[in-house]
Amino acid sequence: MTPPVDEIPSETRNTRRLLALALGSVGVVYGDIGTSPLYAFREALRPIARDGLLPEEVIGLISLMIWTLTIIVTFKYVLFLLRADNHGEGGTLSLLALLMKSAGGRHMSVLFFLGVIGASLFIGDAMITPALSVLSAVEGLKLVTPALNDYVVPIAVVLLLLIFAVQSKGTGAVSYLFGPVTALWFLVIGAAGLMHIGDDLTILQALNPLNAVHFMLGEGLLGLIVLGAVFLTVTGAEALYADLGHFGRKPIQLAWFSLVFPSLALNYLGQGALVLKHPEAVSDPFFLMFPEWALLPAVLLATCATVIASQAVITGAFSLTSQAIHLGFLPRMAIFHTSETQTGQIYLPNVNTMLMFGVMVLVFVFGSSESLATAYGISVTGAMVVTTILAFTFLRRRWGLSTPLAAAVLAPLFLLELFFLAANLFKIHDGGYVPVLIAAAIVVVMWTWRRGTAILHEKTRHTDIPLASFVKSIERKSEHAPVSVPGTAIFLTADPKSTPAALLHNIKHNHVLHAQNFILTIRTVNMPRVPKENRVSMKPLSERFGLLEIKFGFMETQNVSQALGLFRKSGVKFDIMSTSFYLGRRKLVPDAQSGMPHWQDRLFIALANAATDPSDYFRLPTNRVVELGSHVII
Repeated sequence: MTPPVDEIPSETRNTRRLLALALGSVGVVYGDIGTSPLYAFREALRPIARDGLLPEEVIGLISLMIWTLTIIVTFKYVLFLLRADNHGEGGTLSLLALLMKSAGGRHMSVLFFLGVIGASLFIGDAMITPALSVLSAVEGLKLVTPALNDYVVPIAVVLLLLIFAVQSKGTGAVSYLFGPVTALWFLVIGAAGLMHIGDDLTILQALNPLNAVHFMLGEGLLGLIVLGAVFLTVTGAEALYADLGHFGRKPIQLAWFSLVFPSLALNYLGQGALVLKHPEAVSDPFFLMFPEWALLPAVLLATCATVIASQAVITGAFSLTSQAIHLGFLPRMAIFHTSETQTGQIYLPNVNTMLMFGVMVLVFVFGSSESLATAYGISVTGAMVVTTILAFTFLRRRWGLSTPLAAAVLAPLFLLELFFLAANLFKIHDGGYVPVLIAAAIVVVMWTWRRGTAILHEKTRHTDIPLASFVKSIERKSEHAPVSVPGTAIFLTADPKSTPAALLHNIKHNHVLHAQNFILTIRTVNMPRVPKENRVSMKPLSERFGLLEIKFGFMETQNVSQALGLFRKSGVKFDIMSTSFYLGRRKLVPDAQSGMPHWQDRLFIALANAATDPSDYFRLPTNRVVELGSHVII
């Protein structure tokens, strides 16, 4: 009989929670990196197998792959970057938000562009990963029966369409399966590798890093090309850092050292031993590790694993885009929460559509995992280089290390990643331009939005009326004073020092003023979540006017209606049914003298027009919102 929860010792409960979180992280955090054995070794072998394979080449290549996992994933991400958190949250934009608190001027601009580039490369990765992973898994059907060769792409397309179709339903129901299924996947690939290590025990020499060095020195330029494919072993490492807030540092570290890393290492060693004994297995060493009776189950399990890996990357893209919106890097988009308990489970329909379109184009254009693998790597290596540069700033500003010491710590890692990036640049003409173009387009969008909003703020600031002087003048009793009407009016503004345009238009055209008027500013702070006790503040300006401020973290839904209830402690009660929300709507008109090129003006206006309606974004009651418009030349 199971004892009641309150009778279970706290240490036991903590251990169970740690194990449960570690199992969950196996599915979400390690789904992408766990599917790399499907194609990484195969693609790395292709350049050196054209003129025959030497045993020392296979051993050197496996050594390179295992030590890449050790240095990049274990040392950089699992042991170091998981400690570089922003109030428990990780990822490029989370780290950027943390660093921007203490940055200013030129350093702010540099950090901004680095963060934007890293985020854009991650989204490019989010398009390629589902296409590559699902294609590589489904291609295993060709080994079951060659008759299915012509159906690989159609089956992959159907699976991918299903993945994107269910995003709006949320991943809560199936996420419970992610951990156990992916854990089974790691156990299977680890066991398959262990069974084949005995094919040629000389493969164990790969554990010596000198074999990796000898391989690179012996292969010359060809070794640099191979290095681009070797980096496929660490795809998904950025997701490991981005998902820090969902599971915490200890569960992610436990999962890596106890299951994920041993299974990956055993599998790569097994693939290497198989190729040493049977050189013909170079065509597809992963699936050829399985006996004929186990091939179909292996393909089905691999398909499940790649679907989970795709889901993890798509969810990561949703989270990253949400952070970018709240930090002011992108226009407002519709964000839906798909879980009542897990705040990280969100759905962005616009992002989902964009990713689905991009993935479908990649599948049809490249047609196979072999072709698509050539396009992979640049986005991953680029994002990792950006993260290392941001980590250098983190060491100096947050941990207080001197510049020489911080450089000494990260320089070897930075040079290694630059080496990998250079290797992947050889793929530019073979499809590597795809993630570069995707990332470049996203960078342009973010840069345009950030620059355009700054120009718009500067232009409107010159015509604004100081709020303090406006309140003082409107409270004077005169025959021209507006008519006082019952109820409460809340005017939303981005600048609490200036009078909202909607308030001025309301008095000018309607000649009325409510009994209670509040100027509301909504701020997104550089932290993931704001405690409820710090969320709201109120400052009285006069008998009829007050200044309200609501703070949200960049990982939170900005639900204003819900936050208004927190003002009760300040003695202010809001009856939503007698409160009117006034929003200013601007019609933007391009101006050649705005400071941006004409095309950028047009892009900014298009982004502004495509932005989600503020009443929906801020969760305002739709039947209580009044919008008043004006023209602004930008």
